[in-house]
Amino acid sequence: MKRLINVFLRAALAGVAISCGCVCFLSVGGVTGAVLFTFGLLTVVHYRFQLYTGTAGFVSSWREVAELLLILLGNIAGCLLVARGVAYARPELGDAAEALLTARLQRTLPGAFILAMGCGFIMTTAVAFARKDKFLPLLFGVPCFIMCGFLHSIADACYYLMSPCQFLASHWAAVLSLYLTIVLGNFVGCNLYRVGNVCA
Repeated sequence: MKRLINVFLRAALAGVAISCGCVCFLSVGGVTGAVLFTFGLLTVVHYRFQLYTGTAGFVSSWREVAELLLILLGNIAGCLLVARGVAYARPELGDAAEALLTARLQRTLPGAFILAMGCGFIMTTAVAFARKDKFLPLLFGVPCFIMCGFLHSIADACYYLMSPCQFLASHWAAVLSLYLTIVLGNFVGCNLYRVGNVCA
């Protein structure tokens, strides 16, 4: 039990770190915002926090898959803390998050799945390099997936939770369907590299 609590807390801190990147992106936007977002991922890697998209590509057993779900919940909890606090302190960012979510909801679920796969592939590749103390793929990979419009499940959790509560309440079914699609798409994308190992 103590280990699971530790996993959850480290996952929540990862959610906080990613949310800081989200706030940067919403505040600045464009290439600059995408580059500043990288601080969140660098923080996760440096402190060895546990992030869904940094872990999904390295699971090797059903037990680790179950732990991955706990990591996802912890990430969302961390996002919730930052998102609601920022939405209160800087309501203009809540409006920006709502605009982003509205744009997300215009996409088809298959389209969102494909975009989430792209993000997952980049994230696993960047983390694999970072584990060997090679950080350039992380520094380039994060702005790359953002500028490509690829979807990151934990960043999106922050954006969604930062949106006005009444907006979320009126679109909860569509938001939930979209989010679960992104989570699954990230997982598949994170594990795409395994196909090359099978064919080798």
